[in-house]
Amino acid sequence: MRSLIECARKVYYDDAVFYVPEDVYEPAEDTFLIADNIDVNLGDRVLDMGTGCGILAIISAFNGGEVVAVDINPNAVKCAKVNSVINGVSDRISLICGDLFNPIRQSELFDLILFNAPYLPCKSEEHLGKVSLAWCGGENGRAIIDLFIDSAPAYLRRNGRILLVQSSLSNIEETERKMRDRGFDVEIISERRFLFETIALIKAIKVRF
Repeated sequence: MRSLIECARKVYYDDAVFYVPEDVYEPAEDTFLIADNIDVNLGDRVLDMGTGCGILAIISAFNGGEVVAVDINPNAVKCAKVNSVINGVSDRISLICGDLFNPIRQSELFDLILFNAPYLPCKSEEHLGKVSLAWCGGENGRAIIDLFIDSAPAYLRRNGRILLVQSSLSNIEETERKMRDRGFDVEIISERRFLFETIALIKAIKVRF
């Protein structure tokens, strides 16, 4: 734990502190867009997909959620574990290394799934290491988003919610359409506009099987 802390950057959110080494995605505007809008009820089962340094999982635990946090980057899983201990919620978070829903039992259901998805268009040769998995979404930016949408309904209870961050560079309207086709009520609940893109927070509620 000490070695990670010594070589990491500090990121603050409200009264919490998060240590983020260089091989883990550092929370940015997209992360905070979800953080500012997390709607966790006491006792909710929460899945934090692509947990990174664990910030969204830890905020969910602060709010009374029982959290499963997944990341494909093993260094992110180690980092999130350290941050969960530092912030006093390690007993409320289970951390798993794996690719999307692959490590989750098929019988496991959640009330809320959080995903700051890899949404930027990029070519395979642009992968520069594990941290790039947090933002590289394939040539059209949709490779991971589409896989997520296909699998997510099976892991949500009726009226379960998804909070998904996406960029206008990877076709937000397509995401809305696909989610509606899979039985969700969908709305954009927050946006942040930048020079070349808009980052949107999509909320989807599962209303039919």
